[in-house]
Amino acid sequence: MSLPSFVKLVDVGPRDGLQNEKLPVPAAVKIELVQRLQQAGLKEIEVTSFVSPKWVPQMADNAQVMAGIERQPGVRYSVLTPNLQGFEAALKSKPDEIVVFGAASEAFSQRNINCSVQESMERFAPVVAAARAAGIYVRGAISCALGCPYEGEVAPSQVERVARLMKDIGVQHIGVADTIGVGTPLKAQRAIEAALKVYELKDLSGHFHDTYGQALANTLIALQMGVWQFDTSVAGLGGCPYAKGATGNVASEDVVYLLHGMGIATGIDLDRLIDAGQFISDFLQRPSLSRVGKALLARRSA
Repeated sequence: MSLPSFVKLVDVGPRDGLQNEKLPVPAAVKIELVQRLQQAGLKEIEVTSFVSPKWVPQMADNAQVMAGIERQPGVRYSVLTPNLQGFEAALKSKPDEIVVFGAASEAFSQRNINCSVQESMERFAPVVAAARAAGIYVRGAISCALGCPYEGEVAPSQVERVARLMKDIGVQHIGVADTIGVGTPLKAQRAIEAALKVYELKDLSGHFHDTYGQALANTLIALQMGVWQFDTSVAGLGGCPYAKGATGNVASEDVVYLLHGMGIATGIDLDRLIDAGQFISDFLQRPSLSRVGKALLARRSA
């Protein structure tokens, strides 16, 4: 076991977390959430996505949000850009990083973006090329890497295949994503091992949803494999519209508590992070899904 001494977290709450919310979230609230996250010490924040408002109305204010954030030195602001049109719109907002995604499951790819995995890569190729030409870093995510709502089990070979396809089009970093939260530690280990046949450890991260309560266990096994980068979502925001009952990404607060308890540095102020989670939870009029957040807030009030 070789645990990292430092872990980098990408908070995807403002984008991945809020995109499926039915209640409209004003741009000012999204901007304030980003502000609170960076005040808590987050250096990587996934802010918004440049997709058609027809499909994701919650992200229709993408340019307004990007224009409104107070950029801090040393913080990287990323956006999701699924096609060239989206990238060209995003470029005006000067993102530090763009994100593309491809499924390890053919069925999920068809249901989600109406094309095969191979066709999705052909769509992403010009986006990746344009971003790299503009000096913008490109991060990719392999969705349904640990299981699919339509196919069920996903073989590690499918994860390796998508990783190779992404590598071939120039994606610089890959995230192994348990999109519907069905994975267990052994599945996580096998999926990461498959991706590591293509990408170096420094260019790989974990992205674990917590539907079945396995996200922290999956994070721990990844840590034991040396993985030191993870996507998390403040207050456990998020879900998957294509998988009934799927919850959000693992709560940032819970992962920070785990890491700090293991003596692993993050550069994040847990109390401020909890405040950020409470801010957005109050707006959404529901409790935070972070167990650590709820426990420490209860301790404060006592």
